Amino acid sequence: MQYITGTREFRLAYKTAVTLGKFDGLHRGHQKLLSEVFRRAGDDMMSAVFTFETAPGALVTGKPVPTITTNAERREKLEEAGVDYLVEYPFNKEVARMDPEEFISHVLVEQMHARAVVVGTDCRFGYKAAGDAKLLRQLSGKYGYEAVIVKKLLDGDREISSTYVREELAAGHIRKANELLGYPYSITGTVVHGRHLGSSLGFPTMNITPPIQKLLPVYGVYLSRSLVDGKLYNSLTNIGRKPTVGGGQPVSVETFIYDFDQDLYGKEVEVQMLDFFRPEKKFGSLGELRRQVDIDKRKGIDAHREMQR
Repeated sequence: MQYITGTREFRLAYKTAVTLGKFDGLHRGHQKLLSEVFRRAGDDMMSAVFTFETAPGALVTGKPVPTITTNAERREKLEEAGVDYLVEYPFNKEVARMDPEEFISHVLVEQMHARAVVVGTDCRFGYKAAGDAKLLRQLSGKYGYEAVIVKKLLDGDREISSTYVREELAAGHIRKANELLGYPYSITGTVVHGRHLGSSLGFPTMNITPPIQKLLPVYGVYLSRSLVDGKLYNSLTNIGRKPTVGGGQPVSVETFIYDFDQDLYGKEVEVQMLDFFRPEKKFGSLGELRRQVDIDKRKGIDAHREMQR
Protein backbone atom coordinates (compact mmCIF):
# COMPACT_ATOMS: atom_id res chain seq x y z
CA MET A 1 0.00 0.00 0.00
CA GLN A 2 1.25 3.46 -0.89
CA TYR A 3 0.81 5.78 2.09
CA ILE A 4 0.70 9.55 1.54
CA THR A 5 0.58 11.83 4.58
CA GLY A 6 1.81 15.23 5.70
CA THR A 7 1.45 16.89 2.31
CA ARG A 8 -1.18 18.36 0.02
CA GLU A 9 1.21 18.24 -2.94
CA PHE A 10 0.69 14.90 -4.67
CA ARG A 11 -1.01 13.32 -7.66
CA LEU A 12 -1.70 9.62 -7.91
CA ALA A 13 -0.29 7.99 -11.02
CA TYR A 14 -3.17 5.58 -11.64
CA LYS A 15 -6.91 5.97 -11.98
CA THR A 16 -8.67 5.08 -8.75
CA ALA A 17 -11.89 3.95 -7.18
CA VAL A 18 -11.85 6.04 -4.01
CA THR A 19 -13.89 6.30 -0.85
CA LEU A 20 -13.65 9.19 1.58
CA GLY A 21 -14.42 9.77 5.24
CA LYS A 22 -12.94 9.71 8.74
CA PHE A 23 -12.97 5.90 8.94
CA ASP A 24 -12.76 5.98 12.71
CA GLY A 25 -12.88 2.37 13.83
CA LEU A 26 -13.12 0.88 10.34
CA HIS A 27 -16.37 -0.74 11.45
CA ARG A 28 -18.61 -2.97 9.34
CA GLY A 29 -20.25 0.04 7.71
CA HIS A 30 -16.84 1.25 6.51
CA GLN A 31 -16.05 -2.27 5.36
CA LYS A 32 -19.16 -2.18 3.17
CA LEU A 33 -17.79 0.94 1.46
CA LEU A 34 -14.43 -0.75 0.95
CA SER A 35 -16.07 -3.79 -0.62
CA GLU A 36 -17.69 -1.47 -3.20
CA VAL A 37 -14.32 0.15 -3.88
CA PHE A 38 -12.70 -3.25 -4.43
CA ARG A 39 -15.55 -4.32 -6.75
CA ARG A 40 -14.79 -1.38 -9.04
CA ALA A 41 -11.02 -1.46 -8.81
CA GLY A 42 -9.24 -3.95 -11.02
CA ASP A 43 -6.97 -3.98 -14.04
CA ASP A 44 -7.68 -0.35 -14.94
CA MET A 45 -8.21 1.21 -11.49
CA MET A 46 -6.55 1.09 -8.09
CA SER A 47 -8.35 1.15 -4.75
CA ALA A 48 -7.91 4.29 -2.64
CA VAL A 49 -9.01 5.77 0.67
CA PHE A 50 -9.03 9.51 1.30
CA THR A 51 -9.11 10.71 4.90
CA PHE A 52 -7.56 13.37 7.12
CA GLU A 53 -4.44 13.32 9.30
CA THR A 54 -6.41 14.83 12.17
CA ALA A 55 -10.13 14.92 12.80
CA PRO A 56 -11.73 18.21 11.68
CA GLY A 57 -12.96 18.78 15.25
CA ALA A 58 -9.35 19.14 16.45
CA LEU A 59 -9.07 22.38 14.47
CA VAL A 60 -11.78 23.88 16.69
CA THR A 61 -10.68 22.51 20.06
CA GLY A 62 -6.93 22.58 19.48
CA LYS A 63 -6.73 19.19 21.20
CA PRO A 64 -6.46 15.62 19.88
CA VAL A 65 -9.87 14.09 19.29
CA PRO A 66 -9.94 10.57 20.80
CA THR A 67 -10.52 7.96 18.11
CA ILE A 68 -11.54 4.30 18.17
CA THR A 69 -8.56 3.54 15.97
CA THR A 70 -5.39 5.64 15.95
CA ASN A 71 -3.96 6.70 12.60
CA ALA A 72 -1.40 3.91 12.86
CA GLU A 73 -4.09 1.32 13.58
CA ARG A 74 -6.24 2.63 10.73
CA ARG A 75 -3.31 2.44 8.35
CA GLU A 76 -2.49 -1.12 9.39
CA LYS A 77 -6.07 -2.32 8.96
CA LEU A 78 -6.45 -0.69 5.55
CA GLU A 79 -3.20 -2.26 4.41
CA GLU A 80 -4.36 -5.67 5.66
CA ALA A 81 -7.63 -5.15 3.74
CA GLY A 82 -5.70 -4.72 0.51
CA VAL A 83 -6.10 -0.99 -0.17
CA ASP A 84 -3.63 0.30 -2.79
CA TYR A 85 -3.52 3.97 -1.74
CA LEU A 86 -4.14 5.65 1.62
CA VAL A 87 -4.07 9.45 1.61
CA GLU A 88 -4.14 11.27 4.97
CA TYR A 89 -4.71 14.86 3.94
CA PRO A 90 -3.58 17.68 6.27
CA PHE A 91 -6.60 19.48 7.71
CA ASN A 92 -6.21 23.22 8.35
CA LYS A 93 -8.21 26.42 8.02
CA GLU A 94 -7.55 26.66 4.29
CA VAL A 95 -8.82 23.12 3.71
CA ALA A 96 -11.82 23.79 5.95
CA ARG A 97 -12.79 26.71 3.69
CA MET A 98 -12.47 24.75 0.44
CA ASP A 99 -15.52 24.98 -1.81
CA PRO A 100 -17.19 21.57 -2.27
CA GLU A 101 -16.87 21.65 -6.07
CA GLU A 102 -13.20 22.61 -5.77
CA PHE A 103 -12.71 19.62 -3.49
CA ILE A 104 -14.25 17.37 -6.14
CA SER A 105 -12.37 18.86 -9.09
CA HIS A 106 -8.99 19.47 -7.49
CA VAL A 107 -8.62 16.85 -4.77
CA LEU A 108 -10.73 13.92 -5.95
CA VAL A 109 -10.36 14.22 -9.73
CA GLU A 110 -6.96 15.88 -10.23
CA GLN A 111 -5.03 14.59 -7.25
CA MET A 112 -6.74 11.30 -6.44
CA HIS A 113 -7.31 10.57 -10.17
CA ALA A 114 -10.79 9.32 -9.23
CA ARG A 115 -12.91 7.54 -11.79
CA ALA A 116 -15.27 6.09 -9.20
CA VAL A 117 -16.19 7.80 -5.91
CA VAL A 118 -17.81 5.57 -3.29
CA VAL A 119 -19.55 7.25 -0.34
CA GLY A 120 -22.29 6.66 2.19
CA THR A 121 -25.61 8.47 2.08
CA ASP A 122 -24.48 10.77 4.91
CA CYS A 123 -21.24 11.88 3.23
CA ARG A 124 -20.30 15.53 3.86
CA PHE A 125 -17.32 17.56 2.63
CA GLY A 126 -16.18 21.09 1.78
CA TYR A 127 -16.85 24.44 3.41
CA LYS A 128 -19.47 24.20 6.17
CA ALA A 129 -20.03 20.55 5.10
CA ALA A 130 -22.06 21.85 2.13
CA GLY A 131 -20.94 19.01 -0.16
CA ASP A 132 -22.90 15.78 -0.02
CA ALA A 133 -23.73 12.60 -1.93
CA LYS A 134 -26.28 14.47 -4.05
CA LEU A 135 -23.65 16.96 -5.23
CA LEU A 136 -21.20 14.16 -6.02
CA ARG A 137 -23.84 12.57 -8.24
CA GLN A 138 -24.78 15.88 -9.90
CA LEU A 139 -21.18 16.68 -10.85
CA SER A 140 -20.14 13.15 -11.88
CA GLY A 141 -20.82 13.77 -15.59
CA LYS A 142 -18.98 17.11 -15.59
CA TYR A 143 -15.84 15.62 -14.05
CA GLY A 144 -15.94 12.13 -15.52
CA TYR A 145 -16.33 9.81 -12.55
CA GLU A 146 -18.96 7.33 -11.39
CA ALA A 147 -20.72 8.32 -8.16
CA VAL A 148 -21.55 5.26 -6.07
CA ILE A 149 -23.87 6.01 -3.14
CA VAL A 150 -24.01 3.16 -0.62
CA LYS A 151 -26.86 2.70 1.84
CA LYS A 152 -25.91 2.54 5.50
CA LEU A 153 -25.46 -0.90 7.03
CA LEU A 154 -28.01 -1.56 9.76
CA ASP A 155 -27.87 -3.34 13.10
CA GLY A 156 -31.54 -4.03 13.65
CA ASP A 157 -33.15 -0.66 13.01
CA ARG A 158 -30.03 1.39 13.84
CA GLU A 159 -27.29 2.49 11.45
CA ILE A 160 -23.83 1.13 12.22
CA SER A 161 -21.63 4.15 12.87
CA SER A 162 -18.59 5.27 14.84
CA THR A 163 -20.96 7.04 17.23
CA TYR A 164 -22.77 3.76 17.90
CA VAL A 165 -19.45 1.99 18.59
CA ARG A 166 -18.36 4.78 20.93
CA GLU A 167 -21.58 4.48 22.93
CA GLU A 168 -21.11 0.74 23.39
CA LEU A 169 -17.48 1.19 24.49
CA ALA A 170 -18.50 3.85 27.01
CA ALA A 171 -21.12 1.47 28.44
CA GLY A 172 -18.66 -1.42 28.72
CA HIS A 173 -20.56 -3.41 26.09
CA ILE A 174 -17.37 -4.70 24.51
CA ARG A 175 -19.04 -7.70 22.87
CA LYS A 176 -21.50 -5.44 21.10
CA ALA A 177 -18.74 -3.02 20.08
CA ASN A 178 -16.77 -5.92 18.61
CA GLU A 179 -19.85 -7.09 16.73
CA LEU A 180 -20.26 -3.63 15.19
CA LEU A 181 -16.55 -3.37 14.38
CA GLY A 182 -16.34 -6.85 12.90
CA TYR A 183 -13.15 -7.51 14.87
CA PRO A 184 -11.99 -7.16 18.50
CA TYR A 185 -11.44 -3.63 19.80
CA SER A 186 -7.76 -3.46 20.71
CA ILE A 187 -5.08 -1.25 22.22
CA THR A 188 -1.52 -1.35 20.91
CA GLY A 189 1.50 0.00 22.73
CA THR A 190 5.01 -0.61 23.99
CA VAL A 191 5.45 -2.48 27.26
CA VAL A 192 6.88 -0.22 29.98
CA HIS A 193 7.93 -0.74 33.58
CA GLY A 194 5.23 -0.34 36.20
CA ARG A 195 5.38 -0.51 39.98
CA HIS A 196 5.61 -4.34 39.93
CA LEU A 197 2.82 -4.55 42.49
CA GLY A 198 1.05 -7.20 40.43
CA SER A 199 3.90 -9.65 40.98
CA SER A 200 3.50 -9.38 44.75
CA LEU A 201 -0.20 -10.16 44.33
CA GLY A 202 0.52 -13.27 42.23
CA PHE A 203 -0.59 -11.34 39.19
CA PRO A 204 2.50 -10.27 37.18
CA THR A 205 1.40 -7.90 34.45
CA MET A 206 2.67 -6.07 31.41
CA ASN A 207 1.89 -2.37 31.30
CA ILE A 208 1.33 -0.24 28.22
CA THR A 209 0.53 3.46 28.08
CA PRO A 210 -2.29 4.00 25.58
CA PRO A 211 -1.69 6.59 22.83
CA ILE A 212 -3.19 9.98 23.68
CA GLN A 213 -5.34 9.76 20.54
CA LYS A 214 -6.87 6.43 21.58
CA LEU A 215 -10.48 6.31 22.76
CA LEU A 216 -10.67 3.97 25.75
CA PRO A 217 -13.69 2.00 26.92
CA VAL A 218 -15.14 2.35 30.40
CA TYR A 219 -12.49 1.65 33.07
CA GLY A 220 -12.52 -1.85 34.48
CA VAL A 221 -11.42 -5.45 34.05
CA TYR A 222 -11.70 -7.17 30.67
CA LEU A 223 -11.28 -10.65 29.29
CA SER A 224 -8.65 -10.23 26.60
CA ARG A 225 -6.20 -11.79 24.20
CA SER A 226 -2.68 -10.46 23.71
CA LEU A 227 -0.77 -10.55 20.44
CA VAL A 228 2.95 -10.95 21.14
CA ASP A 229 5.41 -11.58 18.32
CA GLY A 230 2.61 -12.77 16.07
CA LYS A 231 1.15 -15.24 18.61
CA LEU A 232 -2.11 -14.84 20.56
CA TYR A 233 -2.23 -15.55 24.31
CA ASN A 234 -5.21 -15.66 26.67
CA SER A 235 -5.11 -12.74 29.08
CA LEU A 236 -6.95 -10.51 31.51
CA THR A 237 -6.69 -6.72 31.31
CA ASN A 238 -7.37 -3.80 33.63
CA ILE A 239 -7.90 -0.36 32.09
CA GLY A 240 -7.89 2.59 34.45
CA ARG A 241 -6.02 4.46 37.14
CA LYS A 242 -5.68 1.66 39.75
CA PRO A 243 -7.39 3.65 42.52
CA THR A 244 -6.50 1.20 45.30
CA VAL A 245 -2.76 1.63 44.80
CA GLY A 246 -2.36 4.20 42.05
CA GLY A 247 -3.12 7.42 43.85
CA GLY A 248 -4.48 9.11 40.72
CA GLN A 249 -1.86 7.82 38.33
CA PRO A 250 -2.26 8.32 34.57
CA VAL A 251 -4.49 5.82 32.80
CA SER A 252 -2.75 2.53 32.07
CA VAL A 253 -3.54 -0.74 30.36
CA GLU A 254 -2.32 -3.55 32.62
CA THR A 255 -2.49 -7.09 31.30
CA PHE A 256 -1.93 -10.49 32.91
CA ILE A 257 -1.10 -13.24 30.39
CA TYR A 258 -1.91 -16.74 31.56
CA ASP A 259 1.00 -19.22 31.70
CA PHE A 260 3.52 -16.72 30.35
CA ASP A 261 6.92 -15.72 31.74
CA GLN A 262 8.76 -13.94 28.92
CA ASP A 263 10.40 -10.53 29.34
CA LEU A 264 8.33 -8.13 27.23
CA TYR A 265 9.79 -4.76 28.21
CA GLY A 266 10.26 -2.60 25.14
CA LYS A 267 8.17 -4.85 22.90
CA GLU A 268 5.09 -3.63 21.05
CA VAL A 269 2.02 -5.69 21.88
CA GLU A 270 -1.64 -5.60 20.91
CA VAL A 271 -4.29 -6.29 23.56
CA GLN A 272 -7.69 -7.35 22.19
CA MET A 273 -10.71 -6.89 24.45
CA LEU A 274 -13.25 -9.74 24.37
CA ASP A 275 -15.64 -9.20 27.28
CA PHE A 276 -16.23 -6.83 30.19
CA PHE A 277 -16.02 -8.38 33.67
CA ARG A 278 -16.46 -5.55 36.16
CA PRO A 279 -15.95 -1.78 36.59
CA GLU A 280 -12.88 -0.32 38.24
CA LYS A 281 -13.18 -0.20 42.01
CA LYS A 282 -11.20 1.13 44.95
CA PHE A 283 -10.70 -1.65 47.50
CA GLY A 284 -10.29 -1.13 51.24
CA SER A 285 -7.00 -3.00 51.46
CA LEU A 286 -4.41 -4.91 49.43
CA GLY A 287 -5.79 -8.12 50.89
CA GLU A 288 -9.24 -7.34 49.54
CA LEU A 289 -7.70 -6.50 46.17
CA ARG A 290 -5.75 -9.76 46.16
CA ARG A 291 -8.91 -11.78 46.78
CA GLN A 292 -10.68 -10.02 43.92
CA VAL A 293 -7.70 -10.64 41.63
CA ASP A 294 -7.94 -14.36 42.37
CA ILE A 295 -11.66 -14.30 41.52
CA ASP A 296 -10.95 -12.42 38.27
CA LYS A 297 -8.22 -14.89 37.28
CA ARG A 298 -10.47 -17.92 37.82
CA LYS A 299 -13.33 -16.26 35.97
CA GLY A 300 -10.98 -15.52 33.09
CA ILE A 301 -9.81 -19.13 32.87
CA ASP A 302 -13.41 -20.34 32.71
CA ALA A 303 -14.39 -17.72 30.13
CA HIS A 304 -11.47 -18.52 27.84
CA ARG A 305 -12.24 -22.24 28.06
CA GLU A 306 -15.88 -21.56 27.20
CA MET A 307 -14.87 -19.50 24.15
CA GLN A 308 -12.62 -22.28 22.87
CA ARG A 309 -15.36 -24.91 22.94
